[in-house]
This record gives sequence, structure tokens and C-alpha cells, in this order.
Amino acid sequence: MIARMWHGRVPTSKAGAYREFVNSRAIPDYRVARGNISVHILERAEGDITHFITLTFWEDLESIKGFAGDDIELAKYYEEDKEYLLEFEKNVVHYEVVGQS
Repeated sequence: MIARMWHGRVPTSKAGAYREFVNSRAIPDYRVARGNISVHILERAEGDITHFITLTFWEDLESIKGFAGDDIELAKYYEEDKEYLLEFEKNVVHYEVVGQS
């Protein structure tokens, strides 16, 4: 199993709207992707900036390629992200899951 992690920052004033967008648009897209096991959205407010982490779990790297394309290190963005994100981090990170409960 592979974990894929993306990080983004939004102005805290837009965090609620971004949270709604992610839950209504991004999560459903992940859930129908072949090989996706689960998706988790993490949020942490830090003054005027709110951090979001998208943590997804996949069966294998081929499943991630089916979702993200051949260069699985590149982050994927929606057109609507321009309304919220302060910058567009180029890469995501992957981890092999070596333990779970």
C-alpha cells in the first residue's frame, strides 16, 4: 500500500470555502479512482494561513499512475484551486505503508 501526500496553503478567510470544495469535488474524484483505498483531508489553522494536507492511500504505484499520470511526483490541481491556494506546490510525496492497525 502506498500513501500519497499533498500540502497546500490558503488564507484562513477562505479555509471554510476550500474545505467545502475539497469535500464536494476532490474526495468524490479520489473515491472513484481505481486502486484508491481511502482519502483523508487534514486541516491546521496557523494565524492568517490554513494548511491542508490531502493524504490518500492506494493499492500500488500503478493505481497512482492511473490517477495522476506517468509522473506521479507531480501534484494535480483543479481549475478552482486558483480561487483559494496561495501557491501551487509542484510535487507530492509518497510513502510505502509498512505498518497499520
